Amino acid sequence: MPSSRFPLGRIALACATLICCGVAAWSQAANAPLAFTGADRRPALSLNGDWAYIVDPYFSGLFSFHHEEKKNGWFLNRKAQPGDTGPTEYDFDKAPKLKVPGDWNTQRESLFFYEGPIWYQRNFTYQPQAHSRVYLHVGAANYHSWWWVNGKRACEHEGGFTAFNCDVTEAVHAGDNFIVAAVDNTRREDNVPTLETDWWNYGGITREISLITVPNTFIDQYDLHLSPTEDGVIEGWAHLTGASAGAPVEVEIPELHAKAHATTNANGKAAIHFSVSGLERWSPEHPKLYAVTLHADADSINEQMGFRTIETRGTQILLNGKPVFLRGISIHAEAPYRTGRAWSDKDAETLLGWAKDLGCNFVRLAHYPHDETMQRAADRMGIMVWSENPVYWALKFDSPQVYDKASHQLEEEIGTLRNHASIILWSMANETPNNPTRTDFITRLAAKARELDNSRLITAALLVHAQGNTKIVDDPLGNVLDVIGVNEYIGWYEAHPETADVTQWDIRYDKPLIVSEFGGDAKAGLHGRDNDRWTEEYQANIYRHQIGMLNRIPQLRGMSPWLLMDFRSPNRPLAGIQDEFNRKGLISDQGEKKQAYYILQKAYKEGAVGKPE
Repeated sequence: MPSSRFPLGRIALACATLICCGVAAWSQAANAPLAFTGADRRPALSLNGDWAYIVDPYFSGLFSFHHEEKKNGWFLNRKAQPGDTGPTEYDFDKAPKLKVPGDWNTQRESLFFYEGPIWYQRNFTYQPQAHSRVYLHVGAANYHSWWWVNGKRACEHEGGFTAFNCDVTEAVHAGDNFIVAAVDNTRREDNVPTLETDWWNYGGITREISLITVPNTFIDQYDLHLSPTEDGVIEGWAHLTGASAGAPVEVEIPELHAKAHATTNANGKAAIHFSVSGLERWSPEHPKLYAVTLHADADSINEQMGFRTIETRGTQILLNGKPVFLRGISIHAEAPYRTGRAWSDKDAETLLGWAKDLGCNFVRLAHYPHDETMQRAADRMGIMVWSENPVYWALKFDSPQVYDKASHQLEEEIGTLRNHASIILWSMANETPNNPTRTDFITRLAAKARELDNSRLITAALLVHAQGNTKIVDDPLGNVLDVIGVNEYIGWYEAHPETADVTQWDIRYDKPLIVSEFGGDAKAGLHGRDNDRWTEEYQANIYRHQIGMLNRIPQLRGMSPWLLMDFRSPNRPLAGIQDEFNRKGLISDQGEKKQAYYILQKAYKEGAVGKPE
């Protein structure tokens, strides 16, 4: 596990402005990547494995010393030849290797604190198919990435937590091929998220990568869900790329002997609406998934989908028409045991397995969209999910460009994940400052989310303020939310654990409330008295008093304490205690369960906290 500090990334910050100028010109020429629904259901050639890498803090592989874009940049993967009139100052064949998927920080000590550009390269063999298109599918690359195949520009992408797909049909050829990528995790003021976060800025190709082959006419996005107004009806749509108006689309659920036929409109979209009988609704108690097949021309996708409804009525949250209390926990995409960015099925099953053992029926996946492996696991395991857009803390809310970035990441999040029954909440933001510019920004974002998907609830984690021992929830952003989320840290960042016993709540909205964060730090194995900070006993004391207080909030309909497992954060330097970890986890990064885990587990399993109505 890395422990040395090599702040190479600070070098990259010195040229950030210049790099941005070059990137803008590059963006106009590059192909725009697409979001695909069900990309992980497509036959694919995996590109996971060892990739050569070169650290490039000045981005000299793409820009000259006058900051002009190079025509002979490192993306050409050039090899030095006898008689060359100038030097070739890089060679991927001689470069060291990084595992992909994987962040670079936890793979090399020298890259632990690095922020800046790194180049990746790997070779692959491919045989193109007739009458088809080829897409490079990237699960995520943090934060800004550029992609070339056989020296040809493929696409550019911004955003570190959403999947994207680059059309490389014209770039690949039969036989030996190569990919080169530049990935830059430099934090910038106009990024989403912005300069400051409370998690590690893991850089690299952090999720799975593959080549997907599809027919020339194919289904790129689809949305199937239970109608909220018609009993026994599945509705939605499918969108085809490369189709003209009137193209046929078929949806089939063999187990239910149900089949629907539709045709595309001029925009390539086919409306789906059909009745089913005998459908078993998805729920935490019965996470039923159906095999669903979508057909269009030569294309087909085989899905595993659950069907359920989610809505609010007054201060209730209704799952399949019945009130439900969300017994939850918050989770960062931190890998158990090895640390670094989580991405695998094993990571998902470990994290969500701990949540199930805790007694959870709900998880808040913070503070950005998690890998689709988490959503697939939540579907199978029967865990409801809060999925969050990375609008975190104080963005440049007055910037149209920043809004466009947040909106685009939301489009990719929903476009990729919209068919997971486990997701019941789209969260627009976390702990943003209360001002009119912020409110307008997130109000527009919430409207965008509803336009993209009106079958789920909209929430955000708000800050609260106090008058004496009364907590007041009156953030005007609550007007546009279906469910109010609030974060509070009585006993850790304010007052003492016992203060919760005399705290009252004044909630100015007649809506369901989720306490989306509370808690305190404890180092696993550190013991002391109940009032000794950083000990397991102190953290457990916070939970005991919080549970009593939460039960006095009449409209409490869920909770997701902060959080399941310790995670890395450079904001947490206290030597011997934090060591660059946020220690609010109920479980350590090495799987050690702290005392507070068992207190919350007992409350959840005995039904001692919260009521559905």
